[in-house]
Amino acid sequence: MHNIPTFTISLDFELYWGVFDKVVLKEKQRYFSNTRKIIPQLLDVFAKEEIHVTWATVGMLFAKDWEEWQKTMPEIQPAYQNYMLSAYRLKEVYGADHSLDSNFFAPELVDRISKTPLQELATHTFSHYYCKEEGQDIAQFRSDIRAAKKIASEKGFGELRSLVFPRNQFNREYLQVCYEEGITSVRSNPKDWFWEDTVGDKLLNKIFRTGDGYFPLGQRTSFPLSALKREEGLPLAIPASRFLRPVNGSKEVLNKLRLKRILNEMTEAAKRQECYHLWWHPHNFGDYPEKSMADLQVIINHFKQLQQKYGMVSMTMQEIQEYIQKESLKTTVAR
Repeated sequence: MHNIPTFTISLDFELYWGVFDKVVLKEKQRYFSNTRKIIPQLLDVFAKEEIHVTWATVGMLFAKDWEEWQKTMPEIQPAYQNYMLSAYRLKEVYGADHSLDSNFFAPELVDRISKTPLQELATHTFSHYYCKEEGQDIAQFRSDIRAAKKIASEKGFGELRSLVFPRNQFNREYLQVCYEEGITSVRSNPKDWFWEDTVGDKLLNKIFRTGDGYFPLGQRTSFPLSALKREEGLPLAIPASRFLRPVNGSKEVLNKLRLKRILNEMTEAAKRQECYHLWWHPHNFGDYPEKSMADLQVIINHFKQLQQKYGMVSMTMQEIQEYIQKESLKTTVAR
C-alpha cells in the first residue's frame, strides 16, 4: 500500500448530552451559547481552508424539540446500573423549560454541517451511549444505533458511515453490530496504557493523559495508513493521535506547550508519511472562543506548510476507509 502523509480531524458534537452527568446546565449557559456560535465559524474556516472533517454527532441533536425527541427514541433504551448516566431522564428535569432547548437540540447546525463542503456527518450514537458501562448490552446498543440512523434518514441526511464511541469507551465486542448497521469506520484510542481504561478513569491514567498533551509521555502518536487493517465483517478502526486540549485561561505557558506538541507531532507524521488524527469537542472552544479559533488557525496554517513541503493531505475518517479499501483492491488485483 502507498502511504501518504495524512491529517484528519474528528469532532465529537454533543452539546449538553455529552456532559449532563458532570456539569450543572444553569452554570454553563454562556459556554454552550458560545459553542453554538463557534460551529458556523468552524465550518467557514474548514470550507475556506479545504480541511476535511468528520463530525461525530449525537443523534438527539437532530431533533427540533422534546416532542420530536420523544418520537425518535429507540425501542430499547440502555439499562445502566447508574441511572444518572441515562440521557432519557433529562426530559423530566429540563423538558418544561423551553428556554433551555438550545442546549439539547440543533437540527439547523446539523443541516449546516451536512451542506458544508468536505465535511462528513457521522454518528456519536443516538443518546451518547456508554458502551462499557454496567447494565447496558449489545441489543440496547444496536437499538441506539438504529435510532441514530433513522433520524438521520428521516431528516434527509443519508447514511452515517463513521462512528466515535462516547467517552472513548471503545468496545471491540460491539464492532460487528456497527458494521451490520452500515458503519465502516470507527475511531479507536491511542495504544498507550493510560488510554486502555476510559471507564474507571483512574487518577494515574488521567494524570498521564493530561501530561502527555504537553510532554512526550507516551508512544509516537502518528501511524502509517498501511498499518490499518480492516478485519472481515468489521469496520476499520482509525486510532486517535491527540486530543486538542481546551485553552487554559490562566496559564499561557501550558497553552503554548500543548500547541507546540501538536505542531511537532504533525511535522513528524508528515516526514514519516504517516497519519495524524486530531480530535476535540466543539464545546471545548466554549470558554475562550477567540483564542481557541486563533490556535486552530495556527494548526491549519502548519498543515498547509506540511502540505506544500511533504504532500500531506486532509481526509475524513470515511475517506481514509475508502482509500485503504481502494489500495487493498489494487493489491488483490495485482496478485
